[in-house]
Amino acid sequence: MMRNTIIEILNSINPNVDFSGETSIVNKGYLDSFDIVRLVSLLSDEFDVEFTAAELIPENFNSVDGMIQMIERLKEDS
Repeated sequence: MMRNTIIEILNSINPNVDFSGETSIVNKGYLDSFDIVRLVSLLSDEFDVEFTAAELIPENFNSVDGMIQMIERLKEDS
């Protein structure tokens, strides 16, 4: 369920990319800095987590799996 929700959010930001298997979302430039800010806000609202500056690194946003792992980690820490 989390995977599908994240993919829906990503598609709302950039519908021209197949995010499901992508492993270089940030590195390939599929999301620009404004998109990342929007993504962080949408993920925060959807999953009720707060992001710190330490989480705002490309590795956490390059793939849907990376985002899932980061969100699960943030939920455990809260």
